[in-house]
Amino acid sequence: MNIQWDARGYTDRFSFVHHYGGALLELIGRDGSALDLGCGNGALTAELAERGLQVVGLDASRELLEIARVNHPELMFRWGDATDFDLPEPVDVVFSNAVLHWIDAEKQPDVLKNVHRALKDGGEFVFEMGGKGNNAKIHGALAEAFARRGLAYRMPFYFPAIGEYAMLLEKAGFRVEYAVLFERPTELCGEDGLADWIRMFVKTPFDGVDGAEEIVSEAVEALRDELFQDGKWYADYVRLRMKAVK
Repeated sequence: MNIQWDARGYTDRFSFVHHYGGALLELIGRDGSALDLGCGNGALTAELAERGLQVVGLDASRELLEIARVNHPELMFRWGDATDFDLPEPVDVVFSNAVLHWIDAEKQPDVLKNVHRALKDGGEFVFEMGGKGNNAKIHGALAEAFARRGLAYRMPFYFPAIGEYAMLLEKAGFRVEYAVLFERPTELCGEDGLADWIRMFVKTPFDGVDGAEEIVSEAVEALRDELFQDGKWYADYVRLRMKAVK
C-alpha cells in the first residue's frame, strides 16, 4: 500500500468506511484475541474490544495510527505492513475492513500467508474489501478523461470476484465458509462529495500528471446524471465480504 493519507480529512469526512464495517463484525464467531489488520483510525478496533476481544490494531499509515492512539489510548496499536508482519503469538480472529483492495494482486498471496500464520488453528479471517465492479463508473469516467489527454489511467486497486479470491484463500490453507458480492451505493458528504472522494482515495494515477483538478472536474460532470441523486452524491460501491477458517 503506497498512499500518504490525509488522516484528519479521512476521519472527518469519510467515516462511512468504518460505519459500514460494523455489519462485518457480525460474522465473527470466536472469542479471545484478535488482530484488526489495517485498523486505520481505530474506530473498528474499539468496536472489537467492546465485543470482548483482546485486540491489537495494525496499520501501515503512521498518520492514521497517531489518531487511533489519541482516540483510543486504552488500546494497543502497532505499525506494520499487511504483506509482511509478525505477531508475538497467534490470535483467534483476524479482522480486516476496506484494506485488502489497496494491495496489488501479485502481493495478495503474501498477505494471506501472513494472515494464516497469524491465526490459531480454527481461527477466523473475517474481511470486507472492494469486489469486482467496485466504483466502476468512477474509474471509467476518470479513465476516459485521461484518455482524452493521451494519458493511460493506471487502476490503483485490486477488486476480485468471489471465485478468484476464494481460490487464493484455499491455496493459502483456508476453508471458505461465507462469501457474498453485493452492491452498496454509498452517500458521500457535501456538494463536492464525489470530487472530494476522488482526491482522497484516487491518488497514484495522478502522480506526475498536470491538470489534475481539471480531470477530476471533467469526470465528476460526466457522472452527474448517474451518481448525483436528490441533491446528494453517491459512489457506486460493490463489496466482497468473506469469512475463512484456518
